[in-house]
Amino acid sequence: MTIRYVALGDSQTEGIGDGDEATGHRGWADRFAQHLAATGERVEYANLAVRGRLAGQVRAEQLAPALALRPTLATVVAGMNDVLRPGYDAGAVEAHLTAMFAALTAAGAEVVTLAFPDLGRIAPIAAPLRPRVADLNRRIRSSATRYGVTVVDCDRHEVASDPRLWCADRLHANPIGHARIAAAVAHSLGLPGSDDSWSAPLPPAVREPVWRTVGAELRWLAEFLGPWLVRRLLGRSSGDGRSAKRPSLLPV
Repeated sequence: MTIRYVALGDSQTEGIGDGDEATGHRGWADRFAQHLAATGERVEYANLAVRGRLAGQVRAEQLAPALALRPTLATVVAGMNDVLRPGYDAGAVEAHLTAMFAALTAAGAEVVTLAFPDLGRIAPIAAPLRPRVADLNRRIRSSATRYGVTVVDCDRHEVASDPRLWCADRLHANPIGHARIAAAVAHSLGLPGSDDSWSAPLPPAVREPVWRTVGAELRWLAEFLGPWLVRRLLGRSSGDGRSAKRPSLLPV
């Protein structure tokens, strides 16, 4: 039997933070496809994710192409870009995710999604968004239960929000983080050779002096938050003009 795996989502699923524009972005979905192939099954894999996409855009742009590929397995991860915006509409995001869950499961695909980790630990300045993320996770679980979708509990394991698993921009997982997410998805599906070691905490972090912490916060504001806000004000997205990196099913 051939596993036809299709990944839908935004920058995390595209793989930003794991590689670069010159060498290409790998990411957790690519890594998870390798986990699938390691079982000995024939695996074909497509990745339709595009950075910067909101949940509604993922549904509008990726759902139909995904269904056309007749997936036996699909991952759907979206909503964090919505959470970060002032006009966040939790009900609309839930509706878009629910529609994707419903359509993919009705087409016979096994579907997996993620609950999001604690933003306040990854980026302290984002602590006010914690209630939004917690509410979104509740909505994701409610919809997932309705349609038999597997939820990877990234919010229930502290290591998922350990800053050392995240890039300097605090928005994207680094290679270690992407590897952990891939392992978590594999474990959630009970793949042979997978286990819960992905959730093991990292060694205790070295406590940084206050002046260094403050300096890091100021650099983050200047290098990452500032440009992000400018793009929002101009109505631009990091994904403008971009398309899926792997739009067709290819052997792994």
